[in-house]
Amino acid sequence: MPPTYGYFHPRTATGDSSLIPAPPWRYSGDLLTIEYRTDPARVRELLPEPLEPAGEDPGAVALIWADWQSCSDSRAELLDPVRAQYKEAFVVVRCGFRGRTYSRCVYIWVDKDFAIARGLHQGYPKKLGSIHQTRPHPYGPAPRIEPGARFGATLAAADRRLAQAVVTLREPSATGGFVNGHPMAHHRRLPSIEKGRGPALDELVESGAAQFEAGQAWRGDAELELFASPTEELARLEIHEPIAAYFRQVGVVWDGGRVLERSGATRAAR
Repeated sequence: MPPTYGYFHPRTATGDSSLIPAPPWRYSGDLLTIEYRTDPARVRELLPEPLEPAGEDPGAVALIWADWQSCSDSRAELLDPVRAQYKEAFVVVRCGFRGRTYSRCVYIWVDKDFAIARGLHQGYPKKLGSIHQTRPHPYGPAPRIEPGARFGATLAAADRRLAQAVVTLREPSATGGFVNGHPMAHHRRLPSIEKGRGPALDELVESGAAQFEAGQAWRGDAELELFASPTEELARLEIHEPIAAYFRQVGVVWDGGRVLERSGATRAAR
């Protein structure tokens, strides 16, 4: 039989149809981050064992909108923009594992199939959604990155609006927030094809940026609303107290992670 190629499905004689290329994956994007506090019990219910709530500020949440261009090492996707451009909105909390603090994405929506495939590989719980955010521009009516600039953002899925926000920038900031500032702790899970069997794949993994660069972060205020939906649970993370909002342009390289723990394994990676 002739060999087949491709990093992900579908595997073919050439590999050209694979939904995603092999890492490293390179990203350039505009990030709009809104941090707030919710009931820590609502965060705890999203942390499967062996993860624990963060030792400090366990109810802190970050809701992040991102407008991305991404590519493989060849950068060919940048010249075929339908393969490079996508948007996402994701919710990050913090957690603890063996005395270390991690960030964890608990909800995420994207608008392209290749982004979903990458998320399945990385342990992100990606779903399809409709995501929009105001883009900065130095000319015309679009906001500049400066004090008083205002940015809007919306998120919808399955024909229902889940969140909307308006962010007003106030001043430069030393950081782009603290909730999404740690390595990610995610689960990669795949049910067995055989009924009644345990999962075919069940790993707790750590990953993060292999390389990171960023422009000046800006801090501001946010007006954020969450809406109930019959198919989503974002609104359970109720807004109890606003923290801050941020805007930042970033460049990121993702190039794999490591397994922290496998289901049924006699020992975890250290």
